[in-house]
Amino acid sequence: MVKTLYVGNIPWSTTESQLEEFFGQYGQVLGCRIITERSTGRSRGYGFVEVNEDEMEEIMEKTNGAELDGRKIVVNEAKPREQF
Repeated sequence: MVKTLYVGNIPWSTTESQLEEFFGQYGQVLGCRIITERSTGRSRGYGFVEVNEDEMEEIMEKTNGAELDGRKIVVNEAKPREQF
């Protein structure tokens, strides 16, 4: 089953392919996206990475607090989006 990880404190210069490559060192990445401002296209500093459920805990342990382009990233399981 696919699980989604929330990744915070991503450097603004980081691309989705760089994020995918970084997480790919720790397990199989099934999908990856960085959230951007609609008006400017600039990164909002967070994103989501999809991984296999059986690898999720290990990937979180190895990447939470790890340094990515000079910044310590925050990684945890993404929470479901609230409905309005």
